Amino acid sequence: MLTHHQIWTALDRLAERAGLSPSGLAKRSGLDPTTFNKSKRVTTDGRERWPSTESVAKALAATNTAIDTFVQLIEETARAAQAVPLLGFAEAGSGGYFDDGGFPVGKGWDEVGLPNVNDEHAYALEISGDSMKPAYRDGDVIIVSPGTPIRRGDRVVVKTKDGEVMVKELKRRTAKTLELQSLNPAHPDRTLTPGDVEWIARIVWASQ
Repeated sequence: MLTHHQIWTALDRLAERAGLSPSGLAKRSGLDPTTFNKSKRVTTDGRERWPSTESVAKALAATNTAIDTFVQLIEETARAAQAVPLLGFAEAGSGGYFDDGGFPVGKGWDEVGLPNVNDEHAYALEISGDSMKPAYRDGDVIIVSPGTPIRRGDRVVVKTKDGEVMVKELKRRTAKTLELQSLNPAHPDRTLTPGDVEWIARIVWASQ
């Protein structure tokens, strides 16, 4: 599956090959200098944005690059992996692995090479058991990004103040409640108050 990250990274590499910054590439392509800037890659409500086919075509023309070469850059990006900290899901509830904000800390983490994600604090959890079927099976690896904005309908990992760690879908979030839908119909949905929650983070990738 083609990801936003692969396309944008391929554009960054296209700029590098031409000895340009992303804004330099946009300028040379006759586009607004901010077209390829990092701020333009996400909408104001946190959704990832694709570059327009027109802007990609202009960038290829400006750098005299064939579409095949650009596809190659995308494929190379897809193959490049980032080492992220890996933890077994069963261990995530015990102390010492996360700070108060849900960022990975401490020792005891393994490492796993997985697709690049735009969050230096991203980490991986290995699913154990069948409580998240059919969405995630025993042994699947999910990438969690504490730095990525969360929207309704996103799959999230939630850790409660009691040390319980769960994977759910965010149904609704208000100032007073957090409504979470279970991924497995056999398990109940949950409603928590902000006071119950130690941290919540979005799942951005799964190894399926």
